Amino acid sequence: MNQVPSLFVNGIPNQVPETAAALCRSRLLNAVTKLLEETDIENVQILVGTKSEIQRNSQKISAESSDYTDKKSDYNLSPEERAKKYKASKPLFTFEQLVVTKEVEEDLLLAVDLIQLESKVFDEWGLRQIEPFPRTALNFHGKPGTGKTLAAHAIASKINRPILVASYAQIESMYHGEGPKNVEAIFMAAERENALLFIDEADSLLSKRLTNVNQGSEQAINSMRSQLLICLERFRGVVIFSTNLVQNYDKAFETRVRHVNFPMPDEICRQKIWGKHLPDKMPKAKDVLVEELAKVDDVCGRDIKNAVIDAAMRVARQGKKQIELDDFFKSIEGIKKSRINVDSEFKSLTPEENKQISEKVKAAIAREGNCDEE
Repeated sequence: MNQVPSLFVNGIPNQVPETAAALCRSRLLNAVTKLLEETDIENVQILVGTKSEIQRNSQKISAESSDYTDKKSDYNLSPEERAKKYKASKPLFTFEQLVVTKEVEEDLLLAVDLIQLESKVFDEWGLRQIEPFPRTALNFHGKPGTGKTLAAHAIASKINRPILVASYAQIESMYHGEGPKNVEAIFMAAERENALLFIDEADSLLSKRLTNVNQGSEQAINSMRSQLLICLERFRGVVIFSTNLVQNYDKAFETRVRHVNFPMPDEICRQKIWGKHLPDKMPKAKDVLVEELAKVDDVCGRDIKNAVIDAAMRVARQGKKQIELDDFFKSIEGIKKSRINVDSEFKSLTPEENKQISEKVKAAIAREGNCDEE
């Protein structure tokens, strides 16, 4: 019988209740495990989706397969060697381009002050004796499109440092034991280049919930999480984490960082955001005023940018000479309506529904365990 490698299942949307997602993963992993045990196959990549979607991805899969040998040869690289693959870059945005509430701006400026005062406090005043690895660790959390990524670039620009951007997809690996090395390498690269380290999708690395039901993947995720906490303790620099799902963080991480909440922009912020996204060259009607546009609430910067582009494209396609106020209103309401429909499709389960699904998952896992023993 072949030795079955650790298997991973990715791609289930975060909106799917974890109990339902766990049942899906359990059944799929059990089926794939049996396939590998009963054949001579050492590695398999399975796509689940519509025929058209799979056809669109076929070329990509072929290219990834040709790189398999190269990726496998990277497995034995040390963290120092891996660190050479990560490069910092110039920040894309300045602090002047950032539009946030006054409270968030004050939190960010305080963080900048703490960064700039490090040498004075820890070297001149001798605090390095009690804290050998001073660091500034921030956690940006809030809804998508509220300016978390832009703020990370803005802070890097403000303190005159490059930025090294990393996401969960860059850190995770199909090879067991490689993820922790990637985590260590990213921190090494940031310290080497004196760069601000920005880790997006941080909840995927620091989640407290069950991510996969098979033991191998659980161990891999726990190893990456432990390595990240170790690197954070030793890191001499600035690191910013970002998440849309702060409620999923592990408690061990929450106390190690300074949290900054990015709320949806208020009316004053919305006026500034609309103003920044309406170019002078754009043919606008006289009734297009940022004061009027900003009255539409529950929209973020990304919504406003998309609404401007959508309105401009529709007006250009219709052959109209200028964009009316109502064109912007229609675009922003369409974006809001689409967002609401998505939210309602994946509405939260009641406690009774969660309990029923949980019991079904436990029963299914127990049955599969009995089948394996037989």
